[in-house]
Amino acid sequence: LQKEREREREQLRKQKEKERLQKEREREQLRQQKEKEAEQRRLEREQARIAAQKAREEERERKRQEAAEERARKLAEREAAREEARRQKEEERARREAEREAYRKAKEAERERLRAEREAARRALEGKVARASKRLQRGDGLLGRGITTTRVYRPEAIPDQSGTTRRIPEGAAVRPLGVRPPPLPQLQPQPAVTTPPTPPTTEAGAAAAPTVAQPTPTESAQGPEPSPEGAEKTEQTVSAPSQPAELERAAALTTPKPVEPTRATPPPPPSSLGIEERYQRILERLANADPAFQREYRENFDMSWIYHDSALEGVVYTYQELKTAIDPNVQIVPDSSLQPACEEIRRHRQAIELVRELAERKRVPITVDTIKRLYVTLHPEEGDVKTVKYRKDIPQHRLYFHEYAAPDKIAYRVRQIVDWLNGPEPKKMKNPLRVAARVHYDLVRVFPFTTDSGKVARLLMNVILLRAGYPPAIIHSTERQRYYEALKGQLPVIIQMVADAISN
Repeated sequence: LQKEREREREQLRKQKEKERLQKEREREQLRQQKEKEAEQRRLEREQARIAAQKAREEERERKRQEAAEERARKLAEREAAREEARRQKEEERARREAEREAYRKAKEAERERLRAEREAARRALEGKVARASKRLQRGDGLLGRGITTTRVYRPEAIPDQSGTTRRIPEGAAVRPLGVRPPPLPQLQPQPAVTTPPTPPTTEAGAAAAPTVAQPTPTESAQGPEPSPEGAEKTEQTVSAPSQPAELERAAALTTPKPVEPTRATPPPPPSSLGIEERYQRILERLANADPAFQREYRENFDMSWIYHDSALEGVVYTYQELKTAIDPNVQIVPDSSLQPACEEIRRHRQAIELVRELAERKRVPITVDTIKRLYVTLHPEEGDVKTVKYRKDIPQHRLYFHEYAAPDKIAYRVRQIVDWLNGPEPKKMKNPLRVAARVHYDLVRVFPFTTDSGKVARLLMNVILLRAGYPPAIIHSTERQRYYEALKGQLPVIIQMVADAISN
């Protein structure tokens, strides 16, 4: 019995041990399964993380490529826009050159036509004179004496040139320009024409016009020039008379009337007032005038300003071009050949109006933008004040022989001029004329822009003068060579020229 109990206990113990081992195996299997599942989940998470990281890398790379493509596209667009602007500018320049060439050819054709007309008129007149001479020779054979012809000039046909020459110091010898000295009288028994006395000279150096005048050297070489209004010079040919009454009438025609010498008007006494007071008096008298006179005065003044200022740059406008561009009633230029010149003249007048506007705003300081604004007004195709560029090269001009600023020094030199103008030294000088002339001189020697730097410098000079109460300084076109010679380094000459231009 005890052995059976022992056996039962042993079996029970073995069974428990077996169950325990079974449970341990099950636990081990469950643990392994959990570890496997955990490893599986870890691998899945790792794969998901790697996939997400790869996706993020791909997204970043895609965005980087898109940004690079966008930059390349914008760069290409900017380059295309720049190229288009450059192409348009080249086309505009070519168009302007073509218009200028067409205008030059039209002017040349017009000059050729006028030259041909003058030549035809001269030949016709020579033929007429030859025929009249033959008739006189035939009459001379019949009557025994010759009757010459007399060329009679109407007094109003001879232009008044007073005031067109430079002032001449008192006591200096004045020789009339363009007046042929009278020929010596011929020793004939009965002279047909008496030589008039030498006409007296006026203060300005121009000869007073007599009723009967000798032909000038130009007329003697080329023949008389026909007038558009009619024949300013009438040639009276006296044929051989056949009766005494006709002889008396022919003698009356060929004998000139005595000429009364024209007395020169004495110059007004010098005024004791300064330039500013005299200019203010002119403005007051102009303000009291009627509007029509004011408008005509302003138009003529602007035409003179534009003509002489452009002539200094080598561009000479005709009266027709100036009048067509200035006239407010002409909105559309009827002649296409005048279109380029009229556009330049109108832009120049806009710049003059800007000068007057800046002169009235005395509290606004003159800056670099003021200089650029004057240039952009003359050349709107160059952009605006923010985008206009200084020149990038050294200009070559047959008249500009003075020193230029290097392209990389232009901005600094222009700022230096503006800083000096707004500094204390001009106030110490107490002479606006010298200040304006020096600013003009320095700016022209910098030559900041490719074209019309001289115009911009003179416009800026007149802004300073008008702010100080002075009239604008318009340097006469006849002073062109002296002006360019002074730009080589003669500032006192420039100051004297500006003073002469104001007081003229």
